[in-house]
Amino acid sequence: MEEEKKYSLSEAHHTFAVDFHGKTWDLLEKKDRNQDENERMLDYAHASLAHWRTAGAEIHHARGEWLVARVYTVLGDKTNALYHASRCLELFETKREKMADFDAAFTFEAVARACALTGDGAKAQEFIEKARVTGQSIADDKDREAFFLEFDGGDWYGVK
Repeated sequence: MEEEKKYSLSEAHHTFAVDFHGKTWDLLEKKDRNQDENERMLDYAHASLAHWRTAGAEIHHARGEWLVARVYTVLGDKTNALYHASRCLELFETKREKMADFDAAFTFEAVARACALTGDGAKAQEFIEKARVTGQSIADDKDREAFFLEFDGGDWYGVK
């Protein structure tokens, strides 16, 4: 019989945050989601954020807000997409020294995409340019490639 692993509360929150993050991405990448899958994707994103806020650091909180913003943007929910993208930006700006270089690029991308969804083309263009320039300065080749894979994909709602 396999021995059952015991987790501290913090370790359990971390495990759930990572697991729900992965489940969110599985559904984000699925081409033809149905309504139930869209609802579960949103649930998973919020669950990941909730667990990161309990067990993670500021960087995890900001990344969780980014993921929730992305899901709302994909689902076309303008109000919540903009709220969570703005929250991600706020967290990034107040904790910039704790963030990785790619966090800036992804943060600007989230705001740009949410603004594009809401129809604020001028602000979307401003943040698209910030994301592009910041993305080009990401030091690690794999991180830079991962950023531009996301940046160059997805719906830009006629702005990019």
